[in-house]
Amino acid sequence: MNRKILFCATVDTHFSSFHLPYLQWFKQQGWEVHVAAAGDNSLPYVDVKYSIPIERSPLNWKNLEAYKSLKSLIEENQYNIIHCHTPMGGVISRLAARKARKCGTKVVYTAHGFHFFKGAPLINWILYYPIEKVLARYTDCLITINEEDFVRAVKKRFKSKVIEHIHGVGVNTDFYTPVNKFYKTKLREKYHYRNDAFLIFYAAEFNKNKNQKALIQSLSFIKEEVPNARLLLAGQGPLLNDCMDLAKELGVEGMVDFLGYRNDIQTLLNVSDVAAASSLREGLPVNIMEAMACGLPVVAVDNRGHRELVFNDRNGWLIKGNAEDISEKLILLAQDKLLCTRFGRYGREIIVGKYSLEKILEEKKKVYRRVMGEEKDGKWEVQ
Repeated sequence: MNRKILFCATVDTHFSSFHLPYLQWFKQQGWEVHVAAAGDNSLPYVDVKYSIPIERSPLNWKNLEAYKSLKSLIEENQYNIIHCHTPMGGVISRLAARKARKCGTKVVYTAHGFHFFKGAPLINWILYYPIEKVLARYTDCLITINEEDFVRAVKKRFKSKVIEHIHGVGVNTDFYTPVNKFYKTKLREKYHYRNDAFLIFYAAEFNKNKNQKALIQSLSFIKEEVPNARLLLAGQGPLLNDCMDLAKELGVEGMVDFLGYRNDIQTLLNVSDVAAASSLREGLPVNIMEAMACGLPVVAVDNRGHRELVFNDRNGWLIKGNAEDISEKLILLAQDKLLCTRFGRYGREIIVGKYSLEKILEEKKKVYRRVMGEEKDGKWEVQ
């Protein structure tokens, strides 16, 4: 009888964006792979896909229906492992799997950045901390993706059987890789950008946390000293129109390209000079890791996820989340191409050395083997 694993998250695009290599690995090992999430996207390496109406809001009544559906399919399929992701995916899956755990099913939860963290609003601690603390009791392995979350889970004595720190979801460093000047020039021609333009790239959903307004505001401070600057913003979201209006209000609309949803992020990184990251909260941002793998220097707002990746005066800078600080660092990079190159080279080394897909896959294999009782060593104490 084949061993079975269920992956669960709020939406199925979470898996297509971040977890396909891990679905593939299980298939290669002979496992039967199931996925449960909201959405109708087809996923490779998946034997069975369940469309479950999981909603991001814990107050949405559809989550009760999702709980009942998940509980039913878990009890029917008798999974060896359930690996859940995203806050509500993690809540509903762990509650639905309580009976199955008594029969031997192992439950793994990856926290892609706790909503309670140093400096988080009090309401986050009131709402999310007790939920995660309680649900840790129904978790065989809690995976954190940054050091701050790992330390907090250990020090606060979360009752998960195992607490692990894994360095994110991994970056394909063969795909996300720097290009030479000649190829970069050709790409810019294709995308209709001048070769002497200073291109700043950021890919993220347009919402309050991602803070694109600060980047747009920074253009008003650099437009005199760096008139050839262009800000490339990829993504969609509820604040997109507000950001467009802000660019017009500040008179910098000619310096901003709103690119919408894109599936050519790697090429956009290769045409760019700098990666910006204005988000106020991150777990461990894939967009910055991809930019670093492509050899771009990074100007990032100081938060726990960015602190794992960006080191001042080595591969970029951590700054406050205001336009003045952002603009100051962008001007320095625009005026010093050698500094850009040095920062970019070191950033690439960081990703290859610790965050490559190959290294993360090895980390994940050890976790899965340990959960299944095939490997005994682990991390119980703060390092």
